[in-house]
Amino acid sequence: MAKIHTDKAYEAELTALREQLLEMGGLVEAAIAASVRSVVERDATLAEQVKMRDRQINRMEVGIDQACRRILALRQPAASDLRFITTALKIVTDLERMGDLAVNIAERAVDLAQAPALRPHHDLVKLAELSQEQLKRALDAFVTGNADEAEAVLKGDDHLDALYLKIFNDLLGLMMEDPRSIRRATSVLFAAKHLERFGDHATNLAEMVIFMVKGTDVRHPRSRDEG
Repeated sequence: MAKIHTDKAYEAELTALREQLLEMGGLVEAAIAASVRSVVERDATLAEQVKMRDRQINRMEVGIDQACRRILALRQPAASDLRFITTALKIVTDLERMGDLAVNIAERAVDLAQAPALRPHHDLVKLAELSQEQLKRALDAFVTGNADEAEAVLKGDDHLDALYLKIFNDLLGLMMEDPRSIRRATSVLFAAKHLERFGDHATNLAEMVIFMVKGTDVRHPRSRDEG
């Protein structure tokens, strides 16, 4: 009976870990959405809320990290469970950094709210939506152990990069047309760059999932080819 209880307790710990990671991912998704909304709506109050809520994301990172290390120390997981837990340790770091990117965008929003408005930021909103979708799909792939879904995230990064390049060129053109807009356009450009980096972190998550499921490292393919 004791062994059955121990197995159930262990499974409960793994389930709790998955749920905590999804909860943290949800907080990060909400943070990036709110930060971009604060830019578009010129809402400095919302931007400050994003910065305050980042503390919760940071607390979750610490808690999940401790839970992973506790399982590793006490349960001595083997094979697939070991890969799952070590992947979780890496994912939580990326999620925390994604939360930081939301804070960076919120800081730009505070600055922009104090200056005259630029043209509408439709593409910035679309970029944020793509970034959030990439994160959601990567986390779903992690929880379900779906390598095909993770592969789709890697392919989706091309669309995100292309939209970022369009925003970059549009803002560059705006700055050339109206030098008075340079400071404001630069702030929006930084926000777009943070979203592009957000997408890169989602790609990192997807690469980790592929390794977790298949044991195949898909990072830095050019480096492997040269080797």
